[in-house]
Amino acid sequence: MKHQLLLTLVFSVCTAGILQAQNQRAFTKTDSLRGTITPERAWWNLTRYDLEVQPDYLTKTLKGVNTISYTVVENNGSTKMQIDLKDPLKIDEVKDAAGKKYSFKKEGSVWLIDIADQKKGTSGKLSIHYSGTPHEAIRAPWDGGWTFTKDSLGRPWMTVTCQGGAGASIWYPCKDHQSDEPDKGASLTMRVPDTLMAIGNGRLKKTTKHGDGTTSYRWEVINPINNYNIIPYIGKYINFKEVYQGEKGKLDLNYWVLDYNEQKAKNYLPKEVHNTMKSFEYWFGPYPFYEDGYQLIDVPHTGMEHQSAVAYGNWYQPGYRKRDGSGTGWGLKWDFIVIHESGHEWFGNNITSKDLADMWVHEGFTNYSETLFVDYIFGEQAGNEYNAGIRRGIRNDKPIIPTTYGVNAQGSGDMYPKGGNLLHAIKHSMNDSEKFRQILRGLNKDFYHQTVTSAQVENYISEKAGFDYSKVFDQYLRNTAIPKFEFEVKGNTVRYRYTNCIPGFNLPVVLTNNTTVLKLLPTDEWATTELKANELLMLTVEAVKSMYYIDPVQIK
Repeated sequence: MKHQLLLTLVFSVCTAGILQAQNQRAFTKTDSLRGTITPERAWWNLTRYDLEVQPDYLTKTLKGVNTISYTVVENNGSTKMQIDLKDPLKIDEVKDAAGKKYSFKKEGSVWLIDIADQKKGTSGKLSIHYSGTPHEAIRAPWDGGWTFTKDSLGRPWMTVTCQGGAGASIWYPCKDHQSDEPDKGASLTMRVPDTLMAIGNGRLKKTTKHGDGTTSYRWEVINPINNYNIIPYIGKYINFKEVYQGEKGKLDLNYWVLDYNEQKAKNYLPKEVHNTMKSFEYWFGPYPFYEDGYQLIDVPHTGMEHQSAVAYGNWYQPGYRKRDGSGTGWGLKWDFIVIHESGHEWFGNNITSKDLADMWVHEGFTNYSETLFVDYIFGEQAGNEYNAGIRRGIRNDKPIIPTTYGVNAQGSGDMYPKGGNLLHAIKHSMNDSEKFRQILRGLNKDFYHQTVTSAQVENYISEKAGFDYSKVFDQYLRNTAIPKFEFEVKGNTVRYRYTNCIPGFNLPVVLTNNTTVLKLLPTDEWATTELKANELLMLTVEAVKSMYYIDPVQIK
């Protein structure tokens, strides 16, 4: 159990709370209100957040206001707007740009604002004032909420984690659904004691000294951003920076670290970040947020993928806090948090799943970004070994994609290592690394700054690969069985099929060496193929198992 826990921790590092075991249960109205595009959400499209917050470290309370800009997209006669904000925080006042106040009522963690029916195409803006004692994260980042802690010198250190089940509404009022991001970006203003520094996503736009011992820092992103990625970082930070010449031009890199970490951060982080950018821009295309820059920020927890402001807490050492989830040694040659959380800038932040049920689009691809990083830096064989090694974290406890959408439910934590192995199997089965690379780059180009469904991603890969992988996706995403690849060799003839799989499972099996390519097209029906002598030598249980997450069985 202890070993399994270690693996679970490694593969769940960037998901705050969504990988906790879920028993079969009846979903409640609260689940539907959170996970569904209700009529009170459907009529308006979020265009911008302007969030201001003032946390009190001593009392662990906060007060703030979120100004929500929106456009009306449906004339559905609704006279209510749904805003999400979780207990014990409460909305104090709602008013528009003209100062008009609006009434509201609470229903669970949902607040319904009384607002007149508005004409399609019009725009509006509401300022939602709120206050209270926010939920405090018990074990960030797996438990969402505020972290009020101290650095090693006893000074205040604050931040937030809120992905998945927790949601951004655990600390600010918002439209807490992944399908609707603020199209025109967001700003975050933090008013803090002037002995501390406050950092947010994107770029620092304004600093205001109030003359009462507090200073406000206003940060802004101009690109769309996930609700759960808007995050404050408050502490005794110092900054160093550089300019990286990337695929799209000059990219500003900013490092915000606690003052006593400055020298080791300067000695360690830039190389890790440069290698990350080189490999991921090669595989995925340009970093998706050049306009907002890239930041890496010290945190008291392990790390999170907060867009353009990646949280880092990996002790300035390779591995994942000195551990290698693959057990191969390759995971101890690079910084897991820098690579994994930065990988989310492409999958999770650039491309975001509309529903939490499809979170493998974030986690499976980003898990696979680790394999692709190892491949790029250390070679293809190293990548293959790393990918095979992470299978030991797969539990097959339940499907990666749950059967129920619209209730803020997620599937198994296997979305990490099993999702990564699914993608690696597809890459091997194509036997065309460049074509596969262009598919990954195409995903990030064609779905640039968009929210998507798993179905869109699955169909895109099949279309661009020129092969119908629908049954392969169904097997690994919606089923827990490990397919068996049975084969029998008699003379120069091999007979083969899949068992323990869904009907129609058809993952191609391709094995290669320096001179030979062996390609088989198994299904759940027996097939027979004549092989050459050098091809027969390649077809072994070990060879198949090293390349694919299937169970090869040679019939004697």
